Amino acid sequence: MPASPLRTRPPEPHPLEVRAMDNLRFIRETMEGAASFTAVPGWGGILIGATAFAAAYVASREQRPEWGLGVWVAASAISIVIGVATMLSKAHRAQTSLWSRPGRKFALSLSPPLLAGALLTLALYRAGLTTVLPGLWLMLYGVGVVTGGAFSVRIVPAMGVCFMVLGAVALFAPAAWGDYLMAAGFGGLHLIFGAIIAWRYGG
Repeated sequence: MPASPLRTRPPEPHPLEVRAMDNLRFIRETMEGAASFTAVPGWGGILIGATAFAAAYVASREQRPEWGLGVWVAASAISIVIGVATMLSKAHRAQTSLWSRPGRKFALSLSPPLLAGALLTLALYRAGLTTVLPGLWLMLYGVGVVTGGAFSVRIVPAMGVCFMVLGAVALFAPAAWGDYLMAAGFGGLHLIFGAIIAWRYGG
């Protein structure tokens, strides 16, 4: 019976090739990390702004404060759905992934202030301190947009600063101004900056 030929081990990569592959990997990861998250949806911002104007109108006509609060909570849930859906659509059109490194940084920077806002809302509602919620919501949303926007185009953190300024005003303004200031922020600022983003950054 003829002996089978010995299997030869594949040649080891040349050290120069290994260094070249490592360098290419480093360059690719560096470029991905330095890229901006461009899937922030301008049209989504416009839709969120319209939702906020509708919520402000309905909430301002409610006689019981807890009902007005419920209107804003429902509007925020709708806005989250709009934001995620339009972000996915914009990323798909641009043939990018929301889970790229810039996308993950954007999400991880935006999420903690929003989560803090949700928990503080429950605590303040239980304590009967709902009059501070408009300022709190505007301020924390602005903080999230500023920190998340650090990994996006420059117009995004600028919008966040505007929300923070409006939130500071709302914290010290009369309680009766709450719905109007939130309409100015979640409605007006989203409409203005959403239109700019849609026009300058492709939807």
